[in-house]
Amino acid sequence: MTSIASISLAELRGRRITLRRKRRLHTAQAIWRTLASAGLASGLVWGATQPIWVIRTPDQIAVEGNEMISDRGVKSLLSLSYPQSLLRIEPQVLTSRLTSNQSVIASATVTRQLIPPGLMVQVKERQPVAIAIGIPSPSSQLIASSGKEMPRMRSPVGLLDANGVLVPLDKYKALGASISLPSLKILGLRERELAKWPKIYQVLRQSPVKIFEIDWRNRGNIILKTELGIVHLGPYSSGFAEQLNVLHRLRALPTKLQSSQIAYIDLKNPESPALQMIQSDPTTNPKLPLKTPSVRSKQPQPPKAISR
Repeated sequence: MTSIASISLAELRGRRITLRRKRRLHTAQAIWRTLASAGLASGLVWGATQPIWVIRTPDQIAVEGNEMISDRGVKSLLSLSYPQSLLRIEPQVLTSRLTSNQSVIASATVTRQLIPPGLMVQVKERQPVAIAIGIPSPSSQLIASSGKEMPRMRSPVGLLDANGVLVPLDKYKALGASISLPSLKILGLRERELAKWPKIYQVLRQSPVKIFEIDWRNRGNIILKTELGIVHLGPYSSGFAEQLNVLHRLRALPTKLQSSQIAYIDLKNPESPALQMIQSDPTTNPKLPLKTPSVRSKQPQPPKAISR
């Protein structure tokens, strides 16, 4: 009995000693892991705040995707002060600076780069499709007594993209943009009518007839300059596409009449297109052999007062 009791007590003492050692080892490991994690975190913070992670000059900014605007122009839109710590740079803020306030940049992405320290800027520029000339000034008024004057116009305004975003031409110049001006011109397009432009431009793109100018100064009568001559459309409506379809069917017109004899093509009613002749001579105004409604000739009329 005595030997068995003594052996049991000895085993118990050994187990206690082993458990104490394991506890001490686990405690030491936990302390070591905590110290290692804290040291690693401190090292990362320390490393990130060192001068090596600082943008000192614009040369550390790489720009991609720009074709019209120079790299220097894109970097100027970032409005960064130097030196600048990478930790203090917010890519979303820089992206907003690049694309806000009628910017020449349609979309952008800014990412930070640690090795080597710098910024990567990817941009997509707005592609101008038309020159907007003479948007009416907000203070412009027609002279009620005569009703013949057009609204007073500002100087050439800017470039219009396919989505109806109007960018002042001065912004392109300030950024050193190298662009070829579009051949299409728009006169008198008002800001409240810019929302209609995407649909209008889609129709223009699909038109086989070349259109060089859209005169929108008189909202009651849009006038086009086309390869077939001057075209009067009346006010803009959902029938705009049909009017251009009818114009396409009149492509044979130059072979029937001399352009010097035609004042303009009247498509205010596309179901009944007409010609406004410069001189009244029935022999020079035959009906066109087209599947469209017959084209009638109008006698010259005194100019009508242009209503706003």
